[in-house]
This record gives sequence, C-alpha cells and structure tokens, in this order.
Amino acid sequence: MEIKVVNIEGKETGNKVTLSDSIFGIEPNDHAIYLDVKQFLANQRQGTHKSKQRNEISGSTRKLHKQKGTGGSRKGGIKNPLFRGGGRVFGPQPRDYSFKLNKKLKALARMSALSYKAKNNDIVVLEDFNFETPKTKNFISLVNNLKIAGKKSLLVLGASNDNVYLSSRNLQKSKVITAYEISTYDLLHADKLVLTSSSVKTIEESLSK
Repeated sequence: MEIKVVNIEGKETGNKVTLSDSIFGIEPNDHAIYLDVKQFLANQRQGTHKSKQRNEISGSTRKLHKQKGTGGSRKGGIKNPLFRGGGRVFGPQPRDYSFKLNKKLKALARMSALSYKAKNNDIVVLEDFNFETPKTKNFISLVNNLKIAGKKSLLVLGASNDNVYLSSRNLQKSKVITAYEISTYDLLHADKLVLTSSSVKTIEESLSK
C-alpha cells in the first residue's frame, strides 16, 4: 500500500511511502485487540480502593444486649455491619488489576489496529519535521494544514522531540508519542493517525521481530 508523503503545510512532497502488508494489511484479530485494550485499561487502575472491615473499626466491643429474649436480632457490638459506622461486609480491598499478555499477542493487536486504520484510509504520512520553539500555535497550524482539525489525532514521531511534544500538550484532541510508545488503545482512540517518514520504518522494524 502506497501513501503520498505531505509536508507540514499539507502539500504533497512528491515522495511516497510503501506500507508493509505484513504490518498494515493483515486480517485484523478483534479478540487480540480486546485483550490488549483490556490490559491497557487495567494497568491504569491504581487499585487503592479500601473500606474498613469489622475488625478495623474503632469502637467498643461491648455486647449491646443479651443474646436471646429481647425479640430483636442478635448484635455482637456497635461495630456490627448492620449499624451506621460499622464495618463493611465484603468491601473493596487494595489489589493489583494488571495481568500478563504475550509479546506476540500484543504485537498482533497493534498490527490489527494499524490494519484497520489503513483499511479506513485514516493514515497520513508526514515528512520528518521540527519546530524551532515549542508553540501551540505551530501545532494548531499543522493540524489545520493536514485538515484534521476537530478530530482526535495521534502523531507518531520516529524519535522524541520536545518542541513538537510541548507544542501539542495543551490541545485536548491531539497526542504526540514516539514509535516505541505506540499502543493499541491509542491507535483505536484516534480518528486520524499521523505517521512521520521515520516512524513508519521504526514501527515496521519493531513489529516484524
């Protein structure tokens, strides 16, 4: 699959990039995508939720009344879960939500997401560029020139670039990452995927291993 390369002004440069069919043209595996996204979201959870059980409540352990003969229910003490301020029954406890996925499955999920983007013509290839200074105005001009303003965009760079990253940080619908940080969730979350010429090569090398 060939895609024309454009510059930061949105004009064609006359160059073309050939996307590998083994990376951008496979039959997508929806279950692999599901598992990778599930793991990504699970890893974002802090897992610090906590409620106190009966043995952790501060209070008296005195028995409120005798066990039988009152006509009421049995109550061992004021920390009983039946009372307001008592311990919580089966409440949440700190836990780790992360789980393991094989590298090959995660690579398959990323390739499947890239194939969906290529199939829907949602990939733009941009020649390598740099901003002299970090300015949000520069990145807004870039988005407007590429005609993706108002859409959620993911710009993938071949290497880290502080000026480009800082220029995009204030824009809610734009995200800038390097080719090594690419994830299935980010690919699916973006409406348009913008790849630089160098990032295409890096992505193909990393996923073909």
